[in-house]
Amino acid sequence: MRTRAKLGLIVVLGITLGAGYETSHGHWPRGANASSSPGQQASSALPVQTALSEARNVPIIVRGLGTVTAFNMVSVKSRVQGNITQVNFREGQEVHTGDLLVQIDPRPYQAMLDQAQATLTKDQANLANAQKDLGRYADLLKRNFAPEQQFATQQATVSEDEAALKGDQAQIDSARLNVDYAAIRSPIDGVTGIRQVDLGNLVQANNGQTLVVITQIKPIYVVFTVPEADITEVREAMAQGTLAAEAFDASDDHRIASGTLKLVDNQVDQTTGTVKLKAEFANTDEKLWPGAFVNAHLVLSVAKDGITVPAAAVQTGPTGSFAYVVKPDDTVEQRVIRVRQTERDRALVASGLQVGERVVTGGQSRLRAGMKVTVADAAPSPATPMAAR
Repeated sequence: MRTRAKLGLIVVLGITLGAGYETSHGHWPRGANASSSPGQQASSALPVQTALSEARNVPIIVRGLGTVTAFNMVSVKSRVQGNITQVNFREGQEVHTGDLLVQIDPRPYQAMLDQAQATLTKDQANLANAQKDLGRYADLLKRNFAPEQQFATQQATVSEDEAALKGDQAQIDSARLNVDYAAIRSPIDGVTGIRQVDLGNLVQANNGQTLVVITQIKPIYVVFTVPEADITEVREAMAQGTLAAEAFDASDDHRIASGTLKLVDNQVDQTTGTVKLKAEFANTDEKLWPGAFVNAHLVLSVAKDGITVPAAAVQTGPTGSFAYVVKPDDTVEQRVIRVRQTERDRALVASGLQVGERVVTGGQSRLRAGMKVTVADAAPSPATPMAAR
């Protein structure tokens, strides 16, 4: 009896709640299997971001990691022994060919030079006297007043004196060289490094001691590597003319200097599968410094009116690269493309696209060929206060 009373109460409550819902809302909520509203049907198109393919002149670039290398670098050493009496440069100073860097005491070598010159003067006098005697003996021999042997002996004496003069001249040249070597001069234009000797130090001749290192930085080289697969293309481009090379900073965002390619090395490094290239830069502003690392860009050619799209439009699938192209009916087509290169977030497309076609750059993860899309490139305008309410 009690059970029946409870069931009757539940039924009455259900009818009452239903009547209240109908009164307050005017309808009963639809179930999960009910058909969608017209607004929900309109929202079935997938919003995507797009961009138009454009025609641009695009440089074809080969990249490589490079090291700045001095055009010339000389370790200055002494060729004579002696005490340093002058140091005529500052560390980090720019010097020119022939500038006096270090003076070694020249007095011992000047004394040797004076002695050699004195010996030469003496031997010149002896030769002159011997030549006069030879002339007299020749005259006597013609008149049979002197033996032929005496004439031949005098000829030998003259020859010895002439040889002595040559030896004296060699001694003079050697002594003069030592005097010149005592004044150590810059062999190149460049910048001095850290001084490694001080005033008054005794230096030895040819013992490997470096006095200072001079580095030529104008012009300067950048040596960089590229994959061996690019060698043929690089050499073919070189055959057409001089190739431009650019040095960028470590972030690869800012160009430091522009130069020209000078050399492709004559062998491939089998360990890394790369080949070395050398580019020359004028470096008049001295922005390139020896030993620094840079990103090198070698410009092989320029693609005239090449078809370009944002790099975000390029997708990779099992068969290679592709892009979603938005057709006039707002459906998408999956188009196979071939990318020539990607530079600065811009892809150069060699085939598969035409100028002016709209490609999807965002929202590709849910796309399938033939799906309906709506372009949502522009940011929505801010809602008005009334709309917000």
